[in-house]
Amino acid sequence: MSSPFSLIWPLIGAALLLPALLYAVAMLRFRQAWQELPPLPNPEKPAPAVSEPPRLSVLIAARNEAENLPALLQDLQQQALPLTHFEVLVVDDHSADATAAVVRQWAAQVAYPLRLISLTELSGHLTGKKVAIQAALAAARAPWVVCTDADCRVPPGWLAAHAALATEAAVQLVSGPVLLTGRGWLAELQGVELAGLVGVGAAGIGQGRPTMCNGANLGYRKTAFAAVGGFAGNEHVASGDDEFLLHKIQAAYPAGIRFLSEPTAIVRTAAQPTLRALLQQRVRWASKWRHYQQPAPRRLAVLVLLANLALFSGLLLSFFQPQLRLWTLAAWALKLGADGWFLLPVLGLFGRRRWLAWLPLLQLAYAPYALLTGLLGLRGGYVWKGREVEK
Repeated sequence: MSSPFSLIWPLIGAALLLPALLYAVAMLRFRQAWQELPPLPNPEKPAPAVSEPPRLSVLIAARNEAENLPALLQDLQQQALPLTHFEVLVVDDHSADATAAVVRQWAAQVAYPLRLISLTELSGHLTGKKVAIQAALAAARAPWVVCTDADCRVPPGWLAAHAALATEAAVQLVSGPVLLTGRGWLAELQGVELAGLVGVGAAGIGQGRPTMCNGANLGYRKTAFAAVGGFAGNEHVASGDDEFLLHKIQAAYPAGIRFLSEPTAIVRTAAQPTLRALLQQRVRWASKWRHYQQPAPRRLAVLVLLANLALFSGLLLSFFQPQLRLWTLAAWALKLGADGWFLLPVLGLFGRRRWLAWLPLLQLAYAPYALLTGLLGLRGGYVWKGREVEK
């Protein structure tokens, strides 16, 4: 007669496998949604039904970015969109370096309108990216704004791709792809992780249940920003100038969100150079999760965390209980297979399919890494751009 304890390990094994199964189903649905994202008719030119592209205002919040800004401002000089059809506003957020001087110098030599806004002069003690964006929005002359970060690089077709969607009356917000660059294992692991986040964000938009986007490549109508109250309700959260706005605009305009799945729209930014810098950045991202109001991003965050914890727990338990090894192997195979299947076209967009080889190592590290950043994010305090950010 079998002991009652003989049933415990299969039950534990099934409990380890279930999150991986649910995760795999979600990834298969995301893959289908990614494949069905509508392409631009011609991302290099404005929509053919419009004789002239709309004027765009490019908003760049900058703090101590004197070293990085010249490359971005030069990229904007090389845009396929006519230089008379956009303006650039750089908001200096109390920089301690020559950020303001760099912008003034470039304003005298570029062919597009470039303006400097100083938060020190405008808002006194108020700081942060949301304050900077709101200052730029108040000064922007175009009905459609496109946001990026001062340490990013943009391709020549970037603004033309945004302009093509801005011509569609129903579109209120456009999210674009962001690629991490850099050499070495740490940079490439970050690249795989961000590619997954970009892909899931794009698929969620395709499903009509957007969860995430990236403020380094984001465009929206000024009227939509005003209609949803902008950052009201989350202005106390230092992060989230992108995702909170995405959720609010989607709630007000359910069919008004699009994703630019175009190579010509890829914004590039450098990976974090050290593990400490990476953790600080991810804690900053995680600090906004508890403030989400929409159910879709909350459910997704819980599912991802459970799946990763189940795989990591199964690996540890398998060293002591051989009965769990097949269950753990099945869970790992299921999740890694689903991740690879989903990431294949996403990494194809970025031209980085070779990064798939990093998936097993990333999976091994992801559970403790996600748990650590999540817990630190709940605590709320972190250092960013030389500033202590409180809860």
